[in-house]
Amino acid sequence: MDIRKLGRSDAESYFALRLEALQQNPEAFASSFEEESVRSPEVYGNRLEGESSYTYGAFDEGNLIGMVSLVLEEKLKMKHRANIYAVYVTGAKRGTGVAKRLMNVAIEQAKSIEQIKQVYLTVSSGNEPAKRLYQSLGFECYGKDKRALKVNGSFLDEDLMVLFF
Repeated sequence: MDIRKLGRSDAESYFALRLEALQQNPEAFASSFEEESVRSPEVYGNRLEGESSYTYGAFDEGNLIGMVSLVLEEKLKMKHRANIYAVYVTGAKRGTGVAKRLMNVAIEQAKSIEQIKQVYLTVSSGNEPAKRLYQSLGFECYGKDKRALKVNGSFLDEDLMVLFF
């Protein structure tokens, strides 16, 4: 398995995996399949080339099987912060350490940026495997966003987590 930063040439693969993620785990993302499926892969190509974000992909035999995005805050008073978004590993590869490797790459990228002192993420309160992973990497829960998402008519809470350097 290889992990590397994604670029414009990966837009089609990223788009396909993103749509899979939104279909398979709608409770894990603020975006919906309905909203994102009407976008073009070019939209993602532009995002992948952004200066304040880093999206990494895990590849198995040339196929994109996992992803994570690290997004830096741009406001002057918040430049010491970054956020993790869009963590996903395709179902057949879960439990094999792919997510941990992706998270470690994103965390190392954040640590390499001198101004970053903390990294934030949110996770569905019921997603125990993801919460265990994030805790094993040093993230701490600092709060709960009650009724953060409404998926298929049901409200879901999200745990707010932070990793301090």
